[in-house]
Amino acid sequence: MNHIVQTFSPVNSSQPPNYEMLKAEQEVAMLGAPHNPAPPTSTVIHIHSETSVPDHVVWSLFNTLFMNTCCLGFIAFAYSVKSRDRKMVGDVTGAQAYASTAKCLNIWALILGIFMTILLVIIPVLVVQAQR
Repeated sequence: MNHIVQTFSPVNSSQPPNYEMLKAEQEVAMLGAPHNPAPPTSTVIHIHSETSVPDHVVWSLFNTLFMNTCCLGFIAFAYSVKSRDRKMVGDVTGAQAYASTAKCLNIWALILGIFMTILLVIIPVLVVQAQR
């Protein structure tokens, strides 16, 4: 086996050699000087994914918890989850179809929920005024 012994002599003999300087010299000796003096360049590629389909899960969950008229909120939530599943698999067309159905059901659940809330407030008020 060949053993290479390197001796480092400090420039100024009154100070011991600096460890970091010795390590840097060893790395330069092992790796060598850079071959290309030009600065390195990098290329950034932005890949736009076509899977930006809104799945309306939060809206469906809101309608399920607060305005679940005729179970439309729950059905919309089921379609929203199906849309999210299709999106995760990569089926953009299926995700858009389920999302469109969920959006339509959410709109109807919201309209019917607001209508029912208004009726539940107005009818008792009218009944109380009629009894006076």
